[in-house]
Amino acid sequence: MKTDSLFYRLFKDLPELLFELLARPTDPARRYRFDAVEVKDTAFRLDGLFLPPADQPDWPLFFVEVQFQADPELYARLFSELFLYLRHHRSVHPWHAVVLYPTRALDPGPQGHYDALLQSPHVTRIYLEEWAQPRQTLAQQLIGVVLGSPAQAVSEAQSVLREVAAPGIDTALTATIVNLVETILVYKLPTLRREEIQRMLNLTDVDLKQTRFYQDVLGEGRQEGRQEEGALLILRQLQRRCGELPPALRERIAQLSLLQLEVLGEALLDFGGRADLEQWLATHVQV
Repeated sequence: MKTDSLFYRLFKDLPELLFELLARPTDPARRYRFDAVEVKDTAFRLDGLFLPPADQPDWPLFFVEVQFQADPELYARLFSELFLYLRHHRSVHPWHAVVLYPTRALDPGPQGHYDALLQSPHVTRIYLEEWAQPRQTLAQQLIGVVLGSPAQAVSEAQSVLREVAAPGIDTALTATIVNLVETILVYKLPTLRREEIQRMLNLTDVDLKQTRFYQDVLGEGRQEGRQEEGALLILRQLQRRCGELPPALRERIAQLSLLQLEVLGEALLDFGGRADLEQWLATHVQV
């Protein structure tokens, strides 16, 4: 599972999540713009950056790093990227770095040159397994879906959907959460068809038509050729990222299910060339 892409989607659709992780008021969240940013003139790319509005100079820039695998060079890379960004953009806003780990065990620990920064109020390290216990809030339940094994994720997802189905929940929030839950399970269960995930979650066709990929690819009322539409859309995006694809690769993509196409559509944002596509197919698609 490409976890940084998944969290990019989570923060893009639900920016309040970051503020809840930091135990900050969530009201400003919707005024921030979230994006993945490439640092100018370098090969560095920030996992995620929350940009505050220009009329609020005291609001911080939030640099978000999602780290789900061991990396002893993490803090050297993070602070290099962060300070290069500040140098290039000359931002007047204060900065705050947020590092998200699934568990405390992945934190590389004391880092010598970087310890003063890590111990400063400018840096927050969050261990999601600890933060999400107990599952009291909707955000904690959503993170539980991300962290769980495939079987646990389905159970956690069902709990989230029961929560947002309760009377009084804002309909826009419900649509966002349904969309995110379905996306998370697409990442975690890439070999399943959309209809299988639908049955697992007891989602109706109305629920699933709220998902972004369904709307973008299928369109309202489009019943025939929907998988073909999705494959053509993904192939066009891949051509921009990877160049012209050989017929064998194009054929493999044309045979993917709608769920697999959605996962690929998210993952290809991080592709640097055809090798990344081939690796993704080898990992996610059973021959």
